[in-house]
Amino acid sequence: MKRFVILLSSLLFGVSLSVFADVSTLIDFSKLVADTPDGNNAATLIDFSGKAGASFTPAEKAQMKTSLALKNWRVQLNSSARRIENETLSYTVAAPVNANAQNFPGQTVLGIRVHFPDDPYNAYAEVLPPFDIPAYAQKTTLQPDGTLKLDPTDTALSKFNGYGVVKNVGALKSLSVWVYGSNDPNGFGVILQNQNHEDQTIFLKGLDFDGWQQLNWENPNYIGDVRNRALVRLPLYPQSTPYVKLVGLIVYKDSQQMGGDIITYVHDISIVYDKAVLNPIRDINDEAVWGILKDREQARQNAEAQRLGNLQVLRYLEQQKMASEPADTLPPAAK
Repeated sequence: MKRFVILLSSLLFGVSLSVFADVSTLIDFSKLVADTPDGNNAATLIDFSGKAGASFTPAEKAQMKTSLALKNWRVQLNSSARRIENETLSYTVAAPVNANAQNFPGQTVLGIRVHFPDDPYNAYAEVLPPFDIPAYAQKTTLQPDGTLKLDPTDTALSKFNGYGVVKNVGALKSLSVWVYGSNDPNGFGVILQNQNHEDQTIFLKGLDFDGWQQLNWENPNYIGDVRNRALVRLPLYPQSTPYVKLVGLIVYKDSQQMGGDIITYVHDISIVYDKAVLNPIRDINDEAVWGILKDREQARQNAEAQRLGNLQVLRYLEQQKMASEPADTLPPAAK
């Protein structure tokens, strides 16, 4: 009887990782609707006006913000498909779902339009956020004057947790995406990145279906039996806590497929995973004392902020230079 209890306990322990694996939403696009006067998303708002220099007025700097709002995502074609027409006709929108729809009624999702070339060669398009989503960023609150105030209670630097970042991720077991198909044969995938800044492209399946469908990927390298795993003891600090973050989505075109427009919609991405650390809450908050992870991430983010800040400023300047004739002065064909 004792041997039976031990055997049963070991079997239960061996499958516990599959039974008790954590499930988290990596990103929910319905939470990225524009909710600020300038059309941004307050929860994911980042201010790049500090990179603009002193020659801009406060009113101009107030417009130098961006966020993960649905309209700010961009479609980037591979180099051979990157022509003016294709780039102009490839973009994202905030797409409202009908109130009487069976799935996600009344919500707003990410709408994607990709215009592929007609040439008979392989092509792909990456749907990317407006900036590299930070793994460690302090929460902010949008003030009435348009400035961002840091939240001093957010010592975990969790601003983008659930907005493209999931922390304390060990082995990734599976990934699921709610996608709306229109019977297009094009392939669909997700690009992830870990704490070592290593990218992983996960191909799901083709979009040759009609309506909403949850596309699932099961990690073929996931080991469900703990007895078959290589057990190692890793330092807890100042090693970066393993995480997964979203780099972007990807749509493929095979050489034998027709080009032209591909339309699809995405609601959310969720993952099932093992915890990297069983109990990440310790007696002493190492990061609050030393700030090593924040300093490391801040150095990387400063470089990204400089690049993107300059880009935002250039976009702002270009927008100011664009033609802005009143509608009644345009020729009939342009109205």
